[in-house]
Amino acid sequence: MRLRNVKNKEEILKQSNILIFDAERYRGKWQSAFEKVQPIHLEIGMGKGQFIIEMAKQNPHINFIGIERYDSVIVRALTKVEYLPNLRLIRADANRLPSFFDHEITRIYLNFSDPWPKKRHWLRRLTSPLFLEKYDLVFAGNPQICQKTDNADLFQYSLLSLSQHGYILKELSFDLEHSMIPNVLTEYEERFLEMGCPIYYVMAEKLETKDSSL
Repeated sequence: MRLRNVKNKEEILKQSNILIFDAERYRGKWQSAFEKVQPIHLEIGMGKGQFIIEMAKQNPHINFIGIERYDSVIVRALTKVEYLPNLRLIRADANRLPSFFDHEITRIYLNFSDPWPKKRHWLRRLTSPLFLEKYDLVFAGNPQICQKTDNADLFQYSLLSLSQHGYILKELSFDLEHSMIPNVLTEYEERFLEMGCPIYYVMAEKLETKDSSL
């Protein structure tokens, strides 16, 4: 997702007090980046930040981290919020997640991720076995993954991939707008709803397994 450069982009990035430039330095000690020690939720591909900013406002008992690859996108989020004590943003590629986190995240949000429709690109999907293995290295406790998408093929693929990786599908909707599941909208989601597109949603959880040899 690329956007035109925002005026004074570099200055906005430099002056932000919620943007983390050296994420590797916090690996294993992300709680020190926040004012309170509390569960950490991560949104991968946060875009212009509408979802994660609103989630942080509504849930002060949770610490939120948003990761976005492109400067021209993340700066849009920074123009929407000056400071929230429970929100931090990272400018980085999601492929490097294990370099940033060490069993510290309790929930991951995947909102309208690139569906990578070509078969040769399936491993790039954020619910592919490749990424699910990366998530194993960053999760703490019982891992939870929440996904929203307008792409039926990606959703079907995700349900199968998550199930094969040991996740239980705890919440499921093929039309999130008309379900009873609480929902905070993303920018993309608003656009899709205006077009009349159904939104697919799943919250999957993997239960901790005890070592049978103990």
